[in-house]
Amino acid sequence: MAEVRALLADAALRLLGDAARLEAELLLAHALGRPRAWLYAHAGDAVDAAQQAAFAALLARRAAGEPVAYLVGTRGFWSLELEVTPATLIPRPETELLVELALARLPADAETRVADLGTGSGAVALAIARERPRARVLATDASAEALAVARRNAQRLGIANVAFAQGDWCAALGDARDLDLIVANPPYIAAGDPHLDEGDLRFEPATALASGADGLDAIRIIVRDARAHLCPGGWLLFEHGFDQGAAVRALLAAHGYREVFTARDLEGRERVSGGSL
Repeated sequence: MAEVRALLADAALRLLGDAARLEAELLLAHALGRPRAWLYAHAGDAVDAAQQAAFAALLARRAAGEPVAYLVGTRGFWSLELEVTPATLIPRPETELLVELALARLPADAETRVADLGTGSGAVALAIARERPRARVLATDASAEALAVARRNAQRLGIANVAFAQGDWCAALGDARDLDLIVANPPYIAAGDPHLDEGDLRFEPATALASGADGLDAIRIIVRDARAHLCPGGWLLFEHGFDQGAAVRALLAAHGYREVFTARDLEGRERVSGGSL
């Protein structure tokens, strides 16, 4: 039987990219049913044949391009460990900027109403709900499968101040007219972009990634319709592509939003824009 350290060394050579060692550790920990930290304290432990076979199967799927998050079924976001499935987009670190900007506009000591459009796994909605327990958060998605994942995440994490509704963008908000904040991480990649055929994106739901010839179709709808659901002074915030800042600021201004701005992510790329009523 091979030892933990030998399995990891071999796996890191088989996987590509700077994260090969990390991915090998995540996959082996999953195959063993152990936390990743366990591997360091038990590097000399032997792994039985059944567990080796399970690890080998995971490695083969990863080598074929399947995302690690889907293989292990979870992804960390903010302070949360979230279930993810092929029905949901994989939460990414840059989206935490959207949460930060939302929290800056939501006082911790007041009751507020928030909607997260296209919630997917519930990442943004649940992060906001966890940090602002007095907020009432509505998480929406057009996909019933994605909403089921988000509901399970809320239940498992014990986050009770969030509700769920199915529907396409603002249509899911019904007759709500007094929201303090609407957030969204909509699809914003141009249809036909070659990146859609590369890496993890090949396995993620296409409807959560691409939106029209220039990638802005969903954003146009959200910017147009959100005004009807925000209270005076309410905010709309959304993530977008690094090269779409000027275009989305123009959209916001054309629809009468005030205090229009774009924030940059940790790599200095324009990532989140918004405006208020």
